[in-house]
Amino acid sequence: MRMTDTFIKPMHPEGRKFVAIFAAVSVVLFLIWEPLGWLGLGLTVWCYYFFRDPERVTPQRGNLVISPADGVVSLIEPAVPPAELGMEAVPLTRVSVFMSVFNCHVNRAPVAGEVTQVAYRPGKFLNASLDKASEDNERNGLVIRMDDGREIAVVQIAGLVARRIVCWTKPGDRRARGERFGLIRFGSRLDVYLPQGVEPQVALGQTMIAGETVIADLDG
Repeated sequence: MRMTDTFIKPMHPEGRKFVAIFAAVSVVLFLIWEPLGWLGLGLTVWCYYFFRDPERVTPQRGNLVISPADGVVSLIEPAVPPAELGMEAVPLTRVSVFMSVFNCHVNRAPVAGEVTQVAYRPGKFLNASLDKASEDNERNGLVIRMDDGREIAVVQIAGLVARRIVCWTKPGDRRARGERFGLIRFGSRLDVYLPQGVEPQVALGQTMIAGETVIADLDG
């Protein structure tokens, strides 16, 4: 690996227009007052890193559930999946991964399978680390049916700063484990609802890497 690869990561196309806007504003700020221009340049670099989209090495052994997001585990608790997903209204173990504005925000499929449902619901923009964010905030949920018939739900939740959930996946699409399916702009959270009887293998406060960190083993 080259030294530059450590610091310079690919940027997702979704971020190009935002980086261009930040850069243009920085030029104007330089013309107004140089210190403001340097501040704008710093924010432009931050914006670039916010939309970074590095390659990830996804574990392929067994029936693993992989983290769909970078961040930290903020909640592990039983909860009923959102009603709009059409799943059975029984509590499942929900693992929530909170993403700060410094995390990579590209979201990845936790398991391989067919996307059977994609459902968007408008809502509030509370702090995504709060428990009630799962119920009240803007969200977009996917149901992925694995080859053995079991289903996993993964829900993108907007946060206090986030104002745009992006999902380029639709019902009928197949996703490989760790494959990109969407992103959220500027701070947010991902909820994963595990099948009944599946225990998480992560702890509160644990740092997660999208596409790499194992959340649970469906066979274990």
